[in-house]
Amino acid sequence: MRARPRLSLPSSQRPRRRALATGVLLAIGLPLVVAPPAAGADDDAPARSVAPGRPPTATYSNPLAPVVPGGGTVDSCADPTVIRGQQAGDDDWYMYCTTDPLNDDDRGPDGDLQFRKVPQLRSNDLVTWEYEGAAFTENPSWAAETAALWAPDVVYSQTFDRYYLFVTVTDTDVSLSGEEGCTSDSAIGVATSTSPTGPWEFADEPVVGPRRAGEGCNFFWTYDPDVLGDTVGTDSTVYYGSYFGGLFGAPITFTADGATAVTDQAVQVTIGNRYEGPNVVERDGWYYLFVSATNCCAGALTGYSVFAARSRDPLGPFVDREGASLLDSRVGGTPVISMNGNRWVGTGHNSVFTDAAGQWWTAYHAVDQGDPFFEGEPGFTKRPVLLDPVDWVDGWPTVNGGRWASDQRMRAPAAQDGQRSLHRTRLVEPLVPGREIVGASDGFEGDELSKDWTWVREPGAGSYEVTDGVLRWQTQAADLYVDNNSASVLTREAPAGDYVVQTRVRVDVPAEGCCFNYVQAGLVLHGDDDNYIKLTSASIWETRQTEFAKELAPVPDGWNRYGNTVVGAPGDWTHLRVVVERLSGREQREAGGDTERYTAFTSADGVDWVRGGAWTHSLDDARIGLVSMGGSGFTAEFDDVTTYRLRGGGHG
Repeated sequence: MRARPRLSLPSSQRPRRRALATGVLLAIGLPLVVAPPAAGADDDAPARSVAPGRPPTATYSNPLAPVVPGGGTVDSCADPTVIRGQQAGDDDWYMYCTTDPLNDDDRGPDGDLQFRKVPQLRSNDLVTWEYEGAAFTENPSWAAETAALWAPDVVYSQTFDRYYLFVTVTDTDVSLSGEEGCTSDSAIGVATSTSPTGPWEFADEPVVGPRRAGEGCNFFWTYDPDVLGDTVGTDSTVYYGSYFGGLFGAPITFTADGATAVTDQAVQVTIGNRYEGPNVVERDGWYYLFVSATNCCAGALTGYSVFAARSRDPLGPFVDREGASLLDSRVGGTPVISMNGNRWVGTGHNSVFTDAAGQWWTAYHAVDQGDPFFEGEPGFTKRPVLLDPVDWVDGWPTVNGGRWASDQRMRAPAAQDGQRSLHRTRLVEPLVPGREIVGASDGFEGDELSKDWTWVREPGAGSYEVTDGVLRWQTQAADLYVDNNSASVLTREAPAGDYVVQTRVRVDVPAEGCCFNYVQAGLVLHGDDDNYIKLTSASIWETRQTEFAKELAPVPDGWNRYGNTVVGAPGDWTHLRVVVERLSGREQREAGGDTERYTAFTSADGVDWVRGGAWTHSLDDARIGLVSMGGSGFTAEFDDVTTYRLRGGGHG
């Protein structure tokens, strides 16, 4: 949920997470002004007409749009977490969201947006939800006055017959952190209640206090609590952390009025500067760690996505499908959900659970490309809650059969005992290279570049060469990012119609260690310097990642021009592939008018490919390009650029 720094932006320009506007933490008793209610998700499926065993709400569609009593809907529910009622006689489901306004019209008498401290939602069918009020009107006693409450997680203890609501407290009092005027000394708090909707009473001490990263106001990010299990006794495992410092797991002990993590037994479960938003579930003897990566809040260019790894032990080590650890510098993570080319981007910070029939589902937030910000607040990303089924393929989770975020009517879950989940697994069609387009490929034979290549800003003499079937190109202290268009781009004409382009690249940055920010090399589909798609092998702090980015211009005032996601772990040599598809009229409408879809694939060995997200763009005459940039002192090697037709015909 924090704003992830742009992967190839100099560290001095790395954006921090959006700060809450002054004075927005208003009392919950102020009047709520909301938009007119939307039609319910179950209007076409009345309960009286369904067959026995079927859920009364047979279908639903995203976003869920929970109803606010008196009018309006909850149009932003970031970092959602879901739990079924745990006490006898309670057959409802509950959802909790990060602190935000409910919708564009959630404003006080002064016209300012009102920030609801952890909105609570209730449902009996998992698709029709109602707002139950905010969990809190005040912060815990040890929080700074202006602290926000983010990323809730709720569990129930059978031992104490209590619900426990864990939250990130973004800023703690100087008496706790020891740093006057510091706002980055975050901690994990907990409140208890005998009811899933409160009233909640905060514990007197944090579960995990601020964690020092150095002298002065220098603290690791202690965000995003997740406790293993919906039902616990007196102990479990708690996960916490974020990009800065990585994610950790630790034993946690419950009491009647709170909980305490045994932090001196904490184990790091992810490397720093890659993941946040953990959610761990157990299935078939495996513990699956779901985590989110990149920027949560870049409006229509939000590339936030969910990845997974698994372990036989709840404290790891967690390893992805290809065998890469989340602790490796070449950091692993199997994509679970990312953007797919429809209106939804920023699909992240999820909660995974089973319905009453045992089918797996995930609730997550996303961003509507056509409505990315709160009205009148460009830069303040609105994140509605979505629901989709989780399918398991060879022991690995993927959302909606690999189709990812749905934007059509979907079969409903089974919310109550005796009901059948209506979901049926249907796997996404593979995108497979067909025959090679020889005239659009190059194996870099000979001792000079083919005349098919041209330069945008040719680099200095002696900075590149073709030899032994490889293009060697020194990395440049230059960039291709928003208004910094100083990097050289080597381009050639792209084929008409649908096609697949790939390269094999190596950058001689050390495999481990910090910091070589942000040296990178790879593919660009280059419309111009302000409109492109980029897939590179990149060095980011202590990690090596594959960045998949989009830049767009012009945009409305206050809108982002650059967004990114990440794909699979790089190798010594990294294979990069982009599938380019021309969109049909319907597909263009779903993509907000964009004319092409660009899907990323990466591989560390050229055999096992990881399918990543799909950006859409309108780059009708884009050229195939290569870049070697982000910092000097290293050399990138490209041993081929190969272009194929897309198997199955495609367009053109």
